[in-house]
Amino acid sequence: MSQVSAGTTPHSTQFTHENIAFIGAGNMTSAIIRGMVKAGYPANMLMATNPSQEKLDVLANDLGIMTATDNAAALDFAETIVLAVKPQILADMCAALPESKQDKSYISIAAGVSVARIQEMLDAPVQVVRTMPNTPSAIGMGMTGLYAQNNTSTDLRICAEYCLKQVGETLWVTHEDDINTVIAAAGSSPAYLFMFAEAMQTKTQELGLTEQDAKLLVAQALAGAGKMLLENPDTDFATLRSNVTSKGGTTAAAIASFHTANLADIIADAMQAAVDRAREMQANI
Repeated sequence: MSQVSAGTTPHSTQFTHENIAFIGAGNMTSAIIRGMVKAGYPANMLMATNPSQEKLDVLANDLGIMTATDNAAALDFAETIVLAVKPQILADMCAALPESKQDKSYISIAAGVSVARIQEMLDAPVQVVRTMPNTPSAIGMGMTGLYAQNNTSTDLRICAEYCLKQVGETLWVTHEDDINTVIAAAGSSPAYLFMFAEAMQTKTQELGLTEQDAKLLVAQALAGAGKMLLENPDTDFATLRSNVTSKGGTTAAAIASFHTANLADIIADAMQAAVDRAREMQANI
């Protein structure tokens, strides 16, 4: 996966606060807004709209942001709109917006919806930054891929990166299809690790430990390994694995079993299946 060149990534540019409105008040919206407010973003410059008054009340009471049940209010409030509704209802939602929608800029966290398709839904060549966050964003440990067309303004790019950096790390990609690689490597991958953890927990219990003890052992080991990956950015993953694997030892025996089962091929096939499905879903939205 290729990153955009240094000249188009806005990492070092200061973001100026502006009104931002989120259409949709689900878990990802909540995580992003909470991260922004925690980082010092003025709550009165943020709005969320949603049909559910209950969801809005939680955000308003906890964070002091602006809320509305009418999506048109988002367009009155802000020039930058975050599209945070389910992909299957995005087209109908966009169609119901007033004509002023064509004068706004957009950040999309709707999975599987291309920039061209969003522009079609909004009936205008609006500027869009497409993003793909993952579920660990809920605890501030997210990984988000971002893509924008070449004519997208630096200001919108900076705004999108700022918002998503409040829930984790970000990575810009050059080609829109690379977002599907982000899905396979980061968007879907927490589930891969959860499945791995499930299998480890099951075997640990079969070997005699309690469910609680098995979960603690597996969760702490995986969390610690993940932290080691992050804290050793100049060390390749194979070296970290080798450092734990003494010749002829217990880890070596386990790794040999993985090799016999062709674990690398299994993982590659699973990731390719995720990419293929992402492309299929995008074509059908």
